[in-house]
Amino acid sequence: MTQLKKRYSLTQSQKMMVFILSMSLYGLSNMITELLPKVYLGPVEFSVEYFAFIPLTLCILFHPLYAAVGASLGEVIFGEIMLGQFGGLGELEKFIAFSLAMYVAGTMVKNPKNRLQVGVAAISGVAIHQFISAVVDIGKVWIGVEELEAVPGLAESIVVIEGFSFLNDVLFSGILFALLPTLYLVPRLYGKIEPLLGMKPRDNTLNYSLKEVLGPRVIVILIILSGMAMIAEFLAEAEITLVEWDIDFVALFGERFIFIVIGVAALISVMTIWLMRKQKNAKNGEDRYVS
Repeated sequence: MTQLKKRYSLTQSQKMMVFILSMSLYGLSNMITELLPKVYLGPVEFSVEYFAFIPLTLCILFHPLYAAVGASLGEVIFGEIMLGQFGGLGELEKFIAFSLAMYVAGTMVKNPKNRLQVGVAAISGVAIHQFISAVVDIGKVWIGVEELEAVPGLAESIVVIEGFSFLNDVLFSGILFALLPTLYLVPRLYGKIEPLLGMKPRDNTLNYSLKEVLGPRVIVILIILSGMAMIAEFLAEAEITLVEWDIDFVALFGERFIFIVIGVAALISVMTIWLMRKQKNAKNGEDRYVS
């Protein structure tokens, strides 16, 4: 376990920077997906679900926990709250499911230069997230908190719809916007982007098994969190919510408002990178002065 701790040896300020960078970059990408068209084939939607390669790359290269939670919070802030929409408990399910999926994917990679490990982690992260979402949607219909019967009188038809949607999201968004970009970016950025931001690259020579990362305690925690996500979504569908509002700023101010949110997310990203670079230069200056 001491080896595992060395892999994540970042200062508190660096962890916070990774958190904010992941939040702003993924929030920015969510705004871009809002502008992309969607195609419907009956009850099935064909669309770009998300640019998952952004949080996947950050989780693999940096700290998986802070990058995963930051990305999930970025989706809530920039994709929901700043657009005037907040679903209360319904957002908790998205937050937990996406954070879990990205965290597990980040911990699966021992060597960022190993394309097989990176590829398996990338597609696994998308599959885990979509599986949790599909199970929640199926459960809502079967339990009765949501009405959806694609085949009249046959609630089980939701399984077919969700199964097709799961395959579509994993094979379409998962390959085009998660697997391929992550496979390209991670090996090329590893060892190059970290020093630019004042961080050391994670040690890819450490040998540990997946059991060390996903031990029994971690698996139990993941199961509990997944259950909490499902319960939160069931309560939201049953109109039991804590805080919820829908102002819809886009309807009030037009689609140009999305570009304002994009600008805010981009500005936060640039400022975060600038601060990380500034900290690096200040540290280098102190090292030269001491030497």
